[in-house]
Amino acid sequence: MAQVRRAPLADQAAELLLERVRAGEWALGEKLPGETTLAPQLGVGRSTVREAIRQLAGRGVLASRQGAGVFVTALDAPEDWDAVLRKAGIAAVIEARIAIETEAAALAAVRRTPADLRSIRRALADRGAQRSDIESHVDADTAFHRTIVAASHNPVLLDLFDSFTPRLRESMIEMLRLRREFGDDADHDAHAAQVEAIADRDEPAASARSRAHLLALRDALA
Repeated sequence: MAQVRRAPLADQAAELLLERVRAGEWALGEKLPGETTLAPQLGVGRSTVREAIRQLAGRGVLASRQGAGVFVTALDAPEDWDAVLRKAGIAAVIEARIAIETEAAALAAVRRTPADLRSIRRALADRGAQRSDIESHVDADTAFHRTIVAASHNPVLLDLFDSFTPRLRESMIEMLRLRREFGDDADHDAHAAQVEAIADRDEPAASARSRAHLLALRDALA
């Protein structure tokens, strides 16, 4: 005879608990009722409640504190990052780039080393040479911007940028195919000016040039 397996039942219990958290039944930081209370409410055993809590703890929604109980640590479970990026539109991706890259450019102007500057200049030259093929241009452009983020010496910003790279590449290729033009002299000069701001350790200019470039990309979508 087929029986209900514990894992799927725990999955259902976890989703029911999550729905109650989302609905505001428990506030952020509030303690959940004990297993003996939750089990009959959910129609499952205490072991299933424990597994459901473990699942939600793994998703960052709940946290078990030894001797204190289980507490709400987030009001929703974040969606898988890759799934978020796959669904994001081009404008959303560019706006996220603005948040990451303008700060990275400012930090790079302050923290860049001579080796960083050499890497940035090499990447700029390679970007300038890749103007005939969209995909090659996007790859060179991404590599250029990554050298600036790397020069910020902030590992979190670099990790965020790297997590964006597949969706960034896809969105930029899509955008340039719509525009049917890319890599002109004005565009190259704008990137070169950003490099010089970083070379001059001009933090406000480096940030402003990064922001202006990315805003122009976003606004061109309208």
